[in-house]
Amino acid sequence: MGSNTVHLVVVDARPGGHPTPMSDSKTTMKLVEHLDSEGAMTKVGIKKLTGAVAEAADLVGSMRCQEMISFATSAVRDAANGEEILAAVEKDTGVKLEILSGEDEARLTFLAVRRWFGWSAGRIINLDIGGGSLELTSGSDEDPDAAYSLLLGAGRLTHEWFDTDPPSRKKIDALRDFIDAELFEAARNIRNLGPGDRATATSKTFRTLARLTGAAPSAAGPRVRRTLTAAGLRQLIAFISRMTAADRAELEGVSQNRSHQIVAGALVAEASMRALGLEELEICPWALREGVILRRIDRGY
Repeated sequence: MGSNTVHLVVVDARPGGHPTPMSDSKTTMKLVEHLDSEGAMTKVGIKKLTGAVAEAADLVGSMRCQEMISFATSAVRDAANGEEILAAVEKDTGVKLEILSGEDEARLTFLAVRRWFGWSAGRIINLDIGGGSLELTSGSDEDPDAAYSLLLGAGRLTHEWFDTDPPSRKKIDALRDFIDAELFEAARNIRNLGPGDRATATSKTFRTLARLTGAAPSAAGPRVRRTLTAAGLRQLIAFISRMTAADRAELEGVSQNRSHQIVAGALVAEASMRALGLEELEICPWALREGVILRRIDRGY
């Protein structure tokens, strides 16, 4: 359960095997838009959430899954009334959600990236932009040496910073300065660990940005190499920041549900690459969900 969607993936998973998705369904939430001025999720947001969780639980039952792993990330983790949300979900659906800490989210995502690229990748630096948070990791093993989670999600920043469509140049410049300041300490600490042998990125935001700068479409399959360059990203920002969300939704690779937040996501991506001195990122098709599945397999049945 993320800031943008409630996402149910049914997987055939076993020790030593490649986790194989059997079914995939999403319900759009945009939960950061249901936060009040004090950072609490509204009753409307909670009701919307419990309805989506109930639908997912019903589907799990109909597909005769042996186990359901239920977890939530930034939108619930950082909400001022997180305990109230968890209680409402369990009462109305019977589903007991686990809240992943920001650091756990970063570490599990890194595990998925490591398993995808393997040991030959050397030291990996990974970036992941969600709806509510940005995760940064670096390491040479399966558990990263450094893992950071910052409140720089694409949906969160869009909700908090942009009040016009398209956003004004003044707002974009102010947001750039804010992102740079928020990134400073984490990026410095990651740079101090040494250069990465491979710089990677995960999440729908990065896949969309890569597609908009010329990467292969999703139909080409997960094993096609896809990259995002700093130069291509800068050119893209100059282009999409002048467009309305409706016009951005017409671009190939941009979903209507995410068109409103892709500018903020691009600004976070640009600032992160600049702060870490990265000129190119390789897109990894595995991310947090795969990391959760892999960790569950590792612990045995």
